[in-house]
Amino acid sequence: MRTRFTWIVGILALVAIGALVACSSKYSSTNNGLIVASTQADLVMETFSLDLGNGHVTPINNVNGPPTIGVPTTVVLDPAADFAYVLLTQSDNIAGSSTGVATYSIASDGKLTTVGSTMNLPADSVPTGMVMDSAGKFLFVTSNVPGQVGTVSVFSTGSSGTLTEVSGSPFPLPLEAGGQNPVASALAITPTIYPPAYALCSGSAPPTTENLYVTDSINYMVVNYSVGSSGALNLVAPTPLTVAVPTGTVPSGVTVDPCNRFVYVTNGQPNNSVSGYKICNNVSLPTCPNADFSLQPIVGSPFAAANSPGPLVEDAYANYLYVVDTGQNAISAYRISTTTGALTPLSPTPVPTNLGPTSISVRGDDSWLFVSNITSANISEYAITPSTGGLTPQPPIQAFPLPWGVAVK
Repeated sequence: MRTRFTWIVGILALVAIGALVACSSKYSSTNNGLIVASTQADLVMETFSLDLGNGHVTPINNVNGPPTIGVPTTVVLDPAADFAYVLLTQSDNIAGSSTGVATYSIASDGKLTTVGSTMNLPADSVPTGMVMDSAGKFLFVTSNVPGQVGTVSVFSTGSSGTLTEVSGSPFPLPLEAGGQNPVASALAITPTIYPPAYALCSGSAPPTTENLYVTDSINYMVVNYSVGSSGALNLVAPTPLTVAVPTGTVPSGVTVDPCNRFVYVTNGQPNNSVSGYKICNNVSLPTCPNADFSLQPIVGSPFAAANSPGPLVEDAYANYLYVVDTGQNAISAYRISTTTGALTPLSPTPVPTNLGPTSISVRGDDSWLFVSNITSANISEYAITPSTGGLTPQPPIQAFPLPWGVAVK
């Protein structure tokens, strides 16, 4: 009996050890993808290891994930995935909370460690978006103070992940004659690094300068800034009498083509559409007299979307566009014409998400796409078929309550 009992205890111990191993980190920075998510209920950061072969996802010590000192939203990874930047909003319900950007270092095992916080966004502002340029030099943040002009804050990045606000920041959005105080809702930056393979622009020389596009959700416009070497923003006005290019109603998302060809803007109700623009970066184009990265509407734009389109992203090789339809819990997927930029819906589309989609991210190898769902407390995962752009749903990733931002490397 004693021998049998000892044998049973040994088996149970092995099972327990196996369970612990299964719940622990299996992440290798050289072999796995990494998913980083922000959660608003527990106010902590979560990381997950992504098996690139089968898409299986494993939590990485998320019980002890680092806390946030405000309500977290957007998550941005630097190009080397050494640091994660998280946009925070102050809340009276959270003691000691602040508005700004929190920085976390990413260890080789995928765990996050707090580096510090930059809390010098305009006082009483509500941040609405954040993006980093493809070289990892600058971080751009849009924010609004009720009743005032929306702004873009620009920070230069240090080797240790630190942020330093550039001279002249924050930069106010321009006032259109007869318009209301602009409200900055989303932003996107042109790339200075092209995809290394499989895209039409792979092997071509990218531009050495960059432009930032910012949507104004109250005047229904997209504003174009050239970015100086110091990070300072300079308005690129479409005409001497106008400050921006018209969009549809309530623009809430914007993305730039990885090959610097097109810009797409989502328009909310009642339009429920995607506006497409050609980037004028070649003076030989007859409709573009200047290579100033100004925008010209694409023939056929705007393109129909489902209910309340919001966040959107192109695939890594500039072939497909994926739009989160926040009012329909779905993704509208499109093929992008390489010559005109026109959008053709994929079949099937839209593709369901879980409840309350808020953020979208695609991995750089064009294999996996993720959408955070704040209501259903999980992250939708999809396998991308590169030849067709089709999305194959995978089992959802369980997250802490109220996940908002998601980023992947």
